[in-house]
Amino acid sequence: MQFRIAHKLWLSVLVLVLLLATVVGFAGLRSARAQVESDAIRAAMKERVDTAMVWMGLTRDNATRTLATVISSDPAVEAALKDDMASTSEQISALQKKMQTLADSDTDRAQIAKIAQARSAMAQARDQVRKLKADGQQAEAVAFVEKTYRPASDAYLKTLGDFLRLQQQAEQDQLQRVADSRATTIRVGVSAMVLLMLAIGAGAFVLIRSIQQPLQKANALAGRIAAGDLSQHEEIARQDEFGELLRSLYAMSAALARTVQQVRHSTDSIATASAEIASGNHDLSARTEQTSSNLQQTAAAMDQFTSTIQQSAASAQQASSLAASATGVARRGGEVVTQVVATMDEITQSSKKIADIIGVIDGIAFQTNILALNAAVEAARAGEQGRGFAVVASEVRSLAGRSAEAAKEIKQLIGTSVDRVEAGSRLVQDAGTTMQDIVQSVQRVTDMIGEITAASTEQSAGIAQVNQSVGNLDQMTQQNAALVEESAAAAQSLREQAEQLAQVVATFKLAGGPAAMAAAPAPRPAPRPPAVARPSAPVRLPAAAAPAARPAPARPPAARPLPRPAPPSAAKAPSAGAEGDWESF
Repeated sequence: MQFRIAHKLWLSVLVLVLLLATVVGFAGLRSARAQVESDAIRAAMKERVDTAMVWMGLTRDNATRTLATVISSDPAVEAALKDDMASTSEQISALQKKMQTLADSDTDRAQIAKIAQARSAMAQARDQVRKLKADGQQAEAVAFVEKTYRPASDAYLKTLGDFLRLQQQAEQDQLQRVADSRATTIRVGVSAMVLLMLAIGAGAFVLIRSIQQPLQKANALAGRIAAGDLSQHEEIARQDEFGELLRSLYAMSAALARTVQQVRHSTDSIATASAEIASGNHDLSARTEQTSSNLQQTAAAMDQFTSTIQQSAASAQQASSLAASATGVARRGGEVVTQVVATMDEITQSSKKIADIIGVIDGIAFQTNILALNAAVEAARAGEQGRGFAVVASEVRSLAGRSAEAAKEIKQLIGTSVDRVEAGSRLVQDAGTTMQDIVQSVQRVTDMIGEITAASTEQSAGIAQVNQSVGNLDQMTQQNAALVEESAAAAQSLREQAEQLAQVVATFKLAGGPAAMAAAPAPRPAPRPPAVARPSAPVRLPAAAAPAARPAPARPPAARPLPRPAPPSAAKAPSAGAEGDWESF
């Protein structure tokens, strides 16, 4: 009976899991047992050590009370200490019995016997001290304590300390034994794991060998199929997965041989049809490219014409802007001249007022002169008493004369200034009239330039629409040319792929031998018509090179021209060597 590969693998995994579970379970059980034993030892030893330490403490308390009893002379204190000592002695007796129960070795029992003997000796010494104290022999009691009771008490405490150290050493020995047991368990587990690994390695070697041999055979069969040898066949006796794999590979080889035979008969017609399609598409592509080139030349000329119109419109708009600016400047100049005329009129009026004021001042000076003259006459009549008044009148008269002369000079200057201001006002009025004429002339020029700009804009819009239509037609032609080129390239690629497929199929070796490989030679493809030379696109002027500068409306995204693919190498005529291979096939 032959097991299947899956059954072998599952059986191997099951055995491996069982062995691992056995080893791990054994190691875990031993480790758990050692842990439980270690915990029990620690608990027992802790109880013994705690009992011994309590026993030692109570013994020290009784020894201290005994010394206090000897030293004290108060009967009440002695009675209280005696009661405490009796209670402590009962506790010590209970601890001694408990320790005898806990002792589990001859060494412990022997040490407990020593402790009991030392306790008895200390109790006898204590009774003797009490007797001496009761007889009133205080000094003898103190001497007996130092000579007999204290050494007995120290010996008693020493036996308790030895027992405590004995328990600690026993605990260390027990723990060391548990540790040795754990180490033994680990060594056994490691040895079992090593043996298990060796067994696993041996089983894996056998299993891999049983898998590797049929895989090598399947690999060799697949290699022969990959090399094109489809003539192999063999009866497979294995009933497992590898037997099914080998039978499937041989079945695949037979099916592939039938498929190759059918493909050989189909590649001839494919190659012939693809050659005819490629030839027709090549001719159509040449004519379409010629049409696209003509449209590109027309579009370039329209772009140049549009650029010229746009430049003229831009220049007219700029001239209109400059004329409007000049009109504004002239208008502002006229307003300034008008303001200057008004200012000159105000200056003239102010000068006239100043002249009137000077006339008033001149009249005042004349009257002052007359008054001074009258004062001088009156002073002359007064004689010696009016001499000082005459001097003042003379000075006032002189001052009035100088004021009259100054007023006369100022009046002359004001008159001259008024004449000049009137002349300047007349000149400014003439300049204002001239500026008004200039503003009107500039306004007429601005209107004419605006009409020219509007006409240029309308012409540019019309030409832009024509240019857009030509561009759309050029885009569609380019897209058609690209599609034709792609179709031609696809047909040529199909033909070459058919040839390559025929060459690939020719590499297969069928069971029928060379007779099965023979196939009718494929008819030669029809010769291609000569390709029409593609005219080079005219070089556009720099003004028309940037599409963003056109005033025409933007073209829709769907109408953007597709990039014209470069003629693929597959579109070239097949070489003579390739045709020879096809014919030999």
